[in-house]
Amino acid sequence: MRVLIVGAGPTGLTLGIDLARRGVEVRIVDRAEEFFAGSRGDGIQPRTLEVLDDLGVLEAVLKEGAPPAPTRVHLDGRAVGERRMFAPREPRPDVPYPNPWVLGQSQLEGILRARLAAFGVRVESGTALVGLEQDADGVTARLSTGESDRADHLVGADGGASLVRKAIGVAFPGTTDETFRMLIGDVRAPDLDPAFGYWFAAGDDPAEGVGLSPLPGTGMFQFVTRLGTGDDASLTTMQAALDRFSAGVRLTGHGWSTVWRPNVRLADRYRSGRVFLAGDAAHVHPPTGGQGMNTGVQDAYNLGWRLAAGHDLDGYERERRAVAARVLGATTALLNRYTEGREDAYRRGEENYGLDITYRAPGATGHLVTGDRAPDAPVLDATGARVRLFDLFRGPHSTRLV
Repeated sequence: MRVLIVGAGPTGLTLGIDLARRGVEVRIVDRAEEFFAGSRGDGIQPRTLEVLDDLGVLEAVLKEGAPPAPTRVHLDGRAVGERRMFAPREPRPDVPYPNPWVLGQSQLEGILRARLAAFGVRVESGTALVGLEQDADGVTARLSTGESDRADHLVGADGGASLVRKAIGVAFPGTTDETFRMLIGDVRAPDLDPAFGYWFAAGDDPAEGVGLSPLPGTGMFQFVTRLGTGDDASLTTMQAALDRFSAGVRLTGHGWSTVWRPNVRLADRYRSGRVFLAGDAAHVHPPTGGQGMNTGVQDAYNLGWRLAAGHDLDGYERERRAVAARVLGATTALLNRYTEGREDAYRRGEENYGLDITYRAPGATGHLVTGDRAPDAPVLDATGARVRLFDLFRGPHSTRLV
């Protein structure tokens, strides 16, 4: 079995790790000449933390990241209080990682690349897919290096503009709103305490302003604000936006930045023969709710075991497309709260955590049935030693509980 993965973001890297640990030969290519450097999807949800635990990278993720920081709210230049996007929860025996975790996407990708390298697989940068053909026995990919590569399966994890999706003729219906633009980027703000996030706004419109969230281990903040007509993604634009609401807070450095428009789309199909779509190649989300990267990681986690086993490949689309449709609805609703100027637009609840995702069959009843998330719990093994269920589950094997 040999799988070619196109795209080396969190989705492609997760899939590469899962396949490699199952003994599948993997090649992973990415068109970018250099690895991404920036925060982008910096919120890791609890269910994704469980996936990262199973893949053997959770310790590094917890070491490099941090819990979401409380936000200090400033209105008309005055501090008026603190708020939290997430209400902190205590760990339980069945949910050991109950809270989101903050880690810049480039840092997470570095951890995943290191884990992939432990299996002898390295990302081939500067190697783009330029075309593909498939038959009953496999897929032939044409690459920008001039070579052709033959694989049993090809997975497109190559983002919202996916060439793989276009090559297999899968429609990507949805909406794009060009009238609403958000500026998101990484900045240095030496006047601010990195133990806190910040929200600067006017007292008569507290829902419209500038947010800065600390990025653990970088000395930087993720900056976000609504962008005016004709504004660009420069540090000058960021400073001007901040100056409208803050009393002399300086921005002194500028890393990655992007201008985001509401772009909500879901692929008609996740599979065409031996070619599959995952992550942003299959669904793109508003950044509200922090779901895009998390949904992609879980796509990969759902697909990996199927490819390795050659079993129930159609189940991937059936299960994951339904989840993406639900998540798109939830993140769009959160975005609407923001655009409507609601003061509670910043709040996030447990519906964002991914712990309630289930693949149970329609009509199935019961507290815990096939397709549900397997909970953690303290148990005794055959020798009488105390272990966690997650310790027993960790790895590419299956586990039978009796």
